Amino acid sequence: MTGSTLFAIGLTLMKASGIVTAGMGGLALLASYLSPLTVDQAFWLFNMPFFVLAWSALGKNYFIKSVVAVGLVSIITAITRFSMEIGSIHPAFGALAGGTAAGAGILAILRHKAGVGGVTILSIWLEKKFGWSVGWMSFVLDAIIILSAILMIPSELALYSVLSVAAVSGILIAYHKPGRYTGY
Repeated sequence: MTGSTLFAIGLTLMKASGIVTAGMGGLALLASYLSPLTVDQAFWLFNMPFFVLAWSALGKNYFIKSVVAVGLVSIITAITRFSMEIGSIHPAFGALAGGTAAGAGILAILRHKAGVGGVTILSIWLEKKFGWSVGWMSFVLDAIIILSAILMIPSELALYSVLSVAAVSGILIAYHKPGRYTGY
């Protein structure tokens, strides 16, 4: 619950500042700017295909916990639309604070053997299969998302979006290491 709440707050701050971020959250934000979908709706829809990978590659428990985590993020993000009104937020603050909150939320969820999205699920699977760092894999995959977003959002906001990805990935690089508490 804590991880999903932190992640949802991060998405809310980034949405209010008009930026895109890492992973499925970034794709959901981008979709919310380009379509009638809300962030919470897009986040849930985009994650559905990755649940298959979660089940087959990471097991039933991971799958169940991830569905719950993604569902909670979607629900809490929807609740923020009705319970929080952010009048003005500078994109730099939205990127740094939102990215940090989202990264801390992802970390909390990862440490209890769950994921909050396709990029995270794919990164965990690659860590298990090849020993690749979750933080670095997330960073590479997120860079692809940001490069795509550069074509669709104003360039200034795209630069702040890079800051949000660095904040999210920085939390994971610094704190998600083998041998530390992982919940599994």
